[in-house]
Amino acid sequence: MEGRKVRTLLLSFVIILPSLFIGLAKPLEYQTLVLGSLPQPQTLTPDLSWSESGNLAATKIPETESGSVLDVQLHHRDAFSFNATPQALFNLRLDRDEFRVKTLTAMTAAGGKISPVRGKDFSSSVTSGLAQGSGEYFTRLGIGTPPRYVYMVLDTGSDVVWVQCAPCRKCYSQTDPVFDPAKSRSFAGVTCDSPLCHRLDSPGCNQKTKACLYQVSYGDGSFTFGEFSTETLTFRRTRVGRVAIGCGHDNEGLFVGAAGLLGLGRGKLSFPAQTGRRFGRKFSYCLVDRSSSSRPSSVIFGESAVSRSAVFTPLVTNPKLETFYYVELIGISVGGVRVAGITSSLFKLDAAGNGGVIVDSGTSVTRLTRPAYVALRDAFRAGATELKRSAGGFSLFDTCYDLSGKTEVKVPTVVLHFSGGADVSLPASNYLIPVNSNGMFCFAFAGTTSGLTIIGNIQQQGFRVVFDLTGNRIGFAPRGCA
Repeated sequence: MEGRKVRTLLLSFVIILPSLFIGLAKPLEYQTLVLGSLPQPQTLTPDLSWSESGNLAATKIPETESGSVLDVQLHHRDAFSFNATPQALFNLRLDRDEFRVKTLTAMTAAGGKISPVRGKDFSSSVTSGLAQGSGEYFTRLGIGTPPRYVYMVLDTGSDVVWVQCAPCRKCYSQTDPVFDPAKSRSFAGVTCDSPLCHRLDSPGCNQKTKACLYQVSYGDGSFTFGEFSTETLTFRRTRVGRVAIGCGHDNEGLFVGAAGLLGLGRGKLSFPAQTGRRFGRKFSYCLVDRSSSSRPSSVIFGESAVSRSAVFTPLVTNPKLETFYYVELIGISVGGVRVAGITSSLFKLDAAGNGGVIVDSGTSVTRLTRPAYVALRDAFRAGATELKRSAGGFSLFDTCYDLSGKTEVKVPTVVLHFSGGADVSLPASNYLIPVNSNGMFCFAFAGTTSGLTIIGNIQQQGFRVVFDLTGNRIGFAPRGCA
């Protein structure tokens, strides 16, 4: 009798115990997504606080000194597209994105070196960059003295600063007149034996004039070729002298609109590296969500670039490739719960320079190694069962929802966990985005078969992303565009 009571009690305990744990299980965390539409292309409007024509005549704009701050407005490339529908622009963005990811993957696999397209006057390989055709953000700046204003692509995936120059052997069409160095008082060529010339990974030399030559080749076969030089750049009323730039007389390929490129990469010839004494090797940008904000995106150079509200993660060095900003991603949470199966081992940068995680301004959609993506996607789907799944995907997205007729929905939270305690909680609009005008929204991550993980600009929207090269760290400050 006594034994039967014991067995009955044990059986009751076995039945009740799981129920207790279920009752104690932490409920998933959700946040509200206010449903928007595809971004409308913003028109390029002049900055009325200053005058380009006035600056053209100015001869004594003060040059920046150590400790200076530079604040520059950014324009998304869609502002240069006329008579294009939001849907067409979004589709083009995804096409560019796919190409950029392929180029990034190829560059990291090759250690940044590709075969040259020109053999004359050059050594065996040239530094690869990322084509303007994949650049997403532009700024307006003056080149030379007096300054001639042009649009330039800003890109964290490239190092060399360059601009199209007259006379052109071959120049593509750009918005403004091509810069003529003969009309600038501050233009100075660089000689082949100059230490500055030898800072190029693979410098060339014009044997007749002893002028240093540069070349940047891109993954799509595009390239820019010309003289390496120094020149003054003017950002509104701020003058930055003696910046090493490529003066491109032969520029061929899939370039779009802008006059050249301002490289923001980690390499020794990028604009942040060259202006380290003036701006402390610190810069940050904030990219607005163009579907919900009319404020401009911006980039800041100098001490003011470091936001007090930022959480920081250490930079990681790839010994094979210095251009990109590598960080360590150690996990991802959905609904406040760490996703099982997503560990730091999926994102490791190995000794050969393969794998790793980069923060990139020019990639739109974050790419995760395939196992990490599948685990993240499945966790999000499991937490979003209240939303109506669409029958199919859209482009590179395989998890989409029909939210037509709704104005807002609840979605599970998503948090990226970086080393050093940097937990980056994404706004809902940074991971469930509109893809058409019919109410379809898709989970804005994608998988990749390569080992490279890329944190894209859709996930960076609204954060001030801080690049502190002196402190060897990257920071993320929420609501940083104000």
